[in-house]
Amino acid sequence: MKPVTVSIDVPQTPEQVYDFLDVMAHHERFTDHYLSDWRYSGPRRGVGSCAKVTAALGGVRTNVTIEVVEAEAPLRIVEHNVSAAGRRRAHGTYVIAPVPAGGSRVSFTYTWVRAPLADRLLAPVVRTTMRRANRTVMRRLATELARHLSTAGS
Repeated sequence: MKPVTVSIDVPQTPEQVYDFLDVMAHHERFTDHYLSDWRYSGPRRGVGSCAKVTAALGGVRTNVTIEVVEAEAPLRIVEHNVSAAGRRRAHGTYVIAPVPAGGSRVSFTYTWVRAPLADRLLAPVVRTTMRRANRTVMRRLATELARHLSTAGS
């Protein structure tokens, strides 16, 4: 299946964005519209940081394990996702780049490594659903970044 990429520009620096995204528990704050029941293991941040969640998309609920497998500050974070009882394997990659006018462009790409037959048969619908959910994730990330930095600064 073709990957799905969504992006948003935010006023925070790449270092500020990376510092926020590097903490696995922060992801709950901007993905809880479709990921729930967060349980954490491993280190708080960086490679090995892990969460088990329940995803609810397109009327289907499934357990997902998310583990950070690569982290290159302040540019990139790669997560490995396993769901559908191991039949779905994917990578979620955050890329953070400076924007010439200031701030950062945050891109998230969801890449299927292995997908169940139903996902492959319904690929256009599955990709559209993922794109819609992750666009919401990006808007919520922008809000949470602003909230986090205003709270940290006070």
